[in-house]
Parts: sequence; C-alpha cells; structure tokens
Amino acid sequence: MPAFVPAAARTLSIIEAFAREQRELSNSEVAALLDIADSSSSDLLYTLHELGYVMRTARTRRFYPTERLIAAARAIAEHDPLDVAIREAIELLSRRTGETALCGRLDGSKVNVAGIQEGSYALRYIQSTGTRIAIHLSALGRALLSTLPEEDAMELLAAQRSRVGGAIDIEAIRGKVAEARASGLAWVDGDGMEGVAAIAVAGTIGDEPLAIALAGPSERFRANREEYSRQLLEIRCLVFGPESHGDRPRRPRRRRELVRAA
Repeated sequence: MPAFVPAAARTLSIIEAFAREQRELSNSEVAALLDIADSSSSDLLYTLHELGYVMRTARTRRFYPTERLIAAARAIAEHDPLDVAIREAIELLSRRTGETALCGRLDGSKVNVAGIQEGSYALRYIQSTGTRIAIHLSALGRALLSTLPEEDAMELLAAQRSRVGGAIDIEAIRGKVAEARASGLAWVDGDGMEGVAAIAVAGTIGDEPLAIALAGPSERFRANREEYSRQLLEIRCLVFGPESHGDRPRRPRRRRELVRAA
C-alpha cells in the first residue's frame, strides 16, 4: 500500500511558502511558516540548495527558488494535466456505457464543455467541445456547483440569472445542488432539453473544479440510471481520488474570476 511521506509533503509546503510570501526567507522563517523544527527546515532547504532548486543570499543567508524550479514549473504548465485526465476519463466512461461522455469546467457563470466522447448508440447525445452551457440546467453545472462553498455557488447562480435576464428559481437549484453534494451525483432529465437526461460527478484537480457526465435519451437513462451512476462514481474515484466524495467544498483561488460572466 502507498504510504504518505511527510518529508515530501514538507518540501512541497516550502515551495508553496515561497509562492505565498514572494520574498527571500530565512531558515527560521520557513520553520515558523511550516510549524516544524528549525533542524527539519534546515535539512530540507539544504537538500533543495544542493540540488539547485533554491539559492542563498551571500550576506543575509536567506533562501529563494532558482530559475531551475521556475523552468520545471513552466515545462509542466505547458502540458495541461487536466487535458489528460479529461480525455482518459471520458473515453473510459463512454466505452463502459456506450453513452456520450462529457467533461466541463467553470467558465464565468456557465460551463465550458472541455471534452466530449460520443457514444456508440445510433440515438445518442451530440455536443461540441468549447460549447458553453447553462450552469443551472445542466448536470455538469450542478455537479460543479456542488464542489464550491454555498456562498460561491449562489453567487454564480445569481450571475447567471442576471446574464440571461430571466427567472431562475435559485432556491430550487440550491436544493438540487445540495442533493448532488450529499450523493455525489447530479441528475437532470429534460431540464435543459426535452427528452435528454444526464448524470454528472465532480471534484477538484489542484484548485480547479471539474465535472464529468454522461448524457443521452431520457428513456434509456431512466432504465440504466443505477448502472450509469455506479460507473460515474467509479470514474470519479479514479480521477479525483478515493476521498473525493464528502470532502469539504473548496474555495477557488480566483473566485471573482469564476463569478464574472464572459
């Protein structure tokens, strides 16, 4: 069984501390920020220094990340890991069920379809990558809302209501989001399009909420709802980890950017 390695976690915490503080830090300052012993901090910083990931100032003997760490982060960022997670998850889900599988990300007060794998049935749901869909009417949207603190979720719904200039029953949607948060599954049937049903799950990768859904004809989904739900929950575990359901909703780093409608 895999084991949690405290030293690895502390090393990453040091990097995050530099990102937050945005200044050179002494050994004692790092120890205080991480709430660890000075000797432990010293060992970790010494290792990073020897590997070239942090430098040390000549006079004050403070530490700061080097270009080597920045270059590594830049190289990682050039290949978006979410693209890999999205592609593998929806391909596997569609293959297992025969239905169209989608992945969505928050985009203002709507949902951006970030990936799609069409199903194998002759009668199937068809959508295009890059399409922006309603956050309140879609399973993807309600699943994404369930990953957010309620205040943020309600603010996004209010922004969507303002954007469309129509009536959105926020209290009713609040109830649906609460159900999704409790069960781990968001279900819609004819809400956004007559005759079309969808089931979605969601979680976070890093700090970004991400939702995965199956969509198709209502009649077939009603008959297979239990099996499709089981498959989605299994995929959720694979993508977001075994502890993804029941986690406390996380606040996105750029909440105002999420709320602002495009």
